[in-house]
Amino acid sequence: MNKFEQLFAQYDLALTDEQVKQQVADILAKHFDENNTPEVWKQCLHQIDLTTLNGNDTSAKVRGMAKKVNEFHEHYPQIPNVAAICVYPAMVADVRAELKENIGIAAVSAGFPASQTFIEVKVAETALAIKAGATEIDVVISIGKFLEGKYEEVYDELCELRAVCKEPTHLKVILETGDLKTADNIYKASLLAMQAGCDFIKTSTGKIAVNATPEATYVMCRAIKDWYEKTGVKVSYKPAGGVSTTEEAVQHYTIVKEVLGEAWLNNQNFRFGASRLANNLLTSICGTETKYF
Repeated sequence: MNKFEQLFAQYDLALTDEQVKQQVADILAKHFDENNTPEVWKQCLHQIDLTTLNGNDTSAKVRGMAKKVNEFHEHYPQIPNVAAICVYPAMVADVRAELKENIGIAAVSAGFPASQTFIEVKVAETALAIKAGATEIDVVISIGKFLEGKYEEVYDELCELRAVCKEPTHLKVILETGDLKTADNIYKASLLAMQAGCDFIKTSTGKIAVNATPEATYVMCRAIKDWYEKTGVKVSYKPAGGVSTTEEAVQHYTIVKEVLGEAWLNNQNFRFGASRLANNLLTSICGTETKYF
């Protein structure tokens, strides 16, 4: 038994995909309504990584996003601001130059979104993003290697990236759960990323057909809970991609609350990766269609 088989053997999800689906349905049936409130909508907004990851992103667009964040409290003084701005590495310097609010600057890195490049390139891109001003780095696991069972290669790459992301820089590891497909794969990938020392585990890139689902959130939160109970290390969680409506945000919030508890319900331990979600939450909070961001 190799070290990864030993790792997985210590943590057993012991749930089929159908059982996970049923667990999620039960949680939402019992608890969704109690969380579907303006205060929770505000908290969800406060947990957003405001994101633009398009090939046609420009310096002006990214600086405009940062300016909106800077001026948010002038327009909405009773609503907490977003948690971070997330952009491609080449845009980090623009965010850093414009941003005045004390929030994170996140950069996708290491061959995002496919992670199909050389480890040397991944390391260099990550280091350059941090040098440009990124305080958080979002990387994707080598999904193909994981699916081939090459766990040690995936783990070693993440360890190299962790070494580049020295404190206080946060490393957020994207599992691309839509490609992993099964609860068993998602649980194992979560464990592998946490073993490598990540600060967050994150569902998706938003660049494939299936992104963050309530079922993926449930499995990843179970992994975080099991990891915390065994090691005492609190790993944070980020659903990303496909979370665009208030209802979807509350669904994920409800699952995190029921599986991980109140201690995770803050923007240090729980984020949303989203672009459209911010305006939809503002619309729900204000009671009228709002397109601020």
